[in-house]
Amino acid sequence: MRTWLITGCSKGFGRGIARRVLEAGDNVVLTARDPATLRDLAEKYPDSALALKLDVNCPDEIETAVAAAKDRFGTVDVLVNNAGYCLRGAVEECDMDAVYREYETNLFGPIRLIRAVLPMMRARRSGLIVNFSSVAAISAGAGSAYYGSAKAAIEGLSEGLQKEVAPLGIRIMIVEPAPFPTDFHNGSLDIALQNIPDYAETSGKRKVRREDPAAADPARKWGNVEKGMDALVSVCMSDDPPFRLPLGSTAISVFEKMAESRKKEIEEWKDVILSADD
Repeated sequence: MRTWLITGCSKGFGRGIARRVLEAGDNVVLTARDPATLRDLAEKYPDSALALKLDVNCPDEIETAVAAAKDRFGTVDVLVNNAGYCLRGAVEECDMDAVYREYETNLFGPIRLIRAVLPMMRARRSGLIVNFSSVAAISAGAGSAYYGSAKAAIEGLSEGLQKEVAPLGIRIMIVEPAPFPTDFHNGSLDIALQNIPDYAETSGKRKVRREDPAAADPARKWGNVEKGMDALVSVCMSDDPPFRLPLGSTAISVFEKMAESRKKEIEEWKDVILSADD
């Protein structure tokens, strides 16, 4: 039996992952900014679920949550950094306070949690840290530059971290979801209030909330939420999880287009690139 600490359990992937892990018989430290949203799961699994208030932007709440997990279950075996949201707007339109909040939640919050659980994992020489990224880290769309850059930073952090902790028996996994029809496209958006006309046809078209994103954009290939969560949990529970886990066919398409574009650009500029050598 393992103990999981999962952020952002009030809805979406976080809640779905937590429910599946509890059904499988593992312990889960359920966290959300509003712990009332976790009450039903905590009551259904009183012996294996611990519901806690946790805003990843609050260092004191992180410290308290990790200490409570240790007191109740002895350790944290799996950390899932799932909590996050998207700041939607052109780079020039978003005010700097909103930009700081975006990076606090999507980058510095996970960093704080990683640093908080690593001492326990190092002591046991085992553990799994799952960092939610996005296909936006590979190819950010107009209006998602800040979100994509925060997720790209998580990927860079994970790259270096896995080299540091692999010799200690600790695994790192990056999850890169394609678009899924979750509340991410509605309640998890922070939309810039400023509207600069020059961006109306690029980022401006994406500054919308969608309660049913699949219905609003049927031309897009959407992932199946239930199947996506099933796949993710099964991989997390496997003996040899991958370092990167793209989720959904669109994620593969994004990777393939990025690789093709990079290869083409390198070939076009190869002489200039090589001219920098001695």
